[in-house]
Amino acid sequence: MEKDFIGDLILLRGVPGSGKSTLGEVILNCPQSTTNTVLSADDLFTDSSGNYNFDSSRIKEAHNLCQQKCAEKMKLGLYKIVVANTFTQEWEMSPYYEMAERYNYRIHSVIVENRHDGVNVHNVPEEKIHQMKDRFEVSL
Repeated sequence: MEKDFIGDLILLRGVPGSGKSTLGEVILNCPQSTTNTVLSADDLFTDSSGNYNFDSSRIKEAHNLCQQKCAEKMKLGLYKIVVANTFTQEWEMSPYYEMAERYNYRIHSVIVENRHDGVNVHNVPEEKIHQMKDRFEVSL
């Protein structure tokens, strides 16, 4: 007998500019301005006007905040939760797998490829993107 899940947690993985956040909006069928938004570690670096100011010294804090927001949505029982982070390494998804188990969510991991010539809106240097591609782990 299949387990009854409260909802679905969708983890969108990919390098900057691949379209993770855009796909997340498509999945949630809503623009980023509604109450059910796509979660991302980048949220910490984006101000209320939409300006992005990355601070590498706060990356751990950004990921912790993203995980906290995800857990809050699970506690509320939202049917669909989307998290869009690079998740280049399998271990980076572990906290979300644990949350999904704890709160009874089915989990999906989706790799988003930049096949639409999307641009990296966060100005991540091309060299850094190549490093991310080189360490990207896939487990099939």
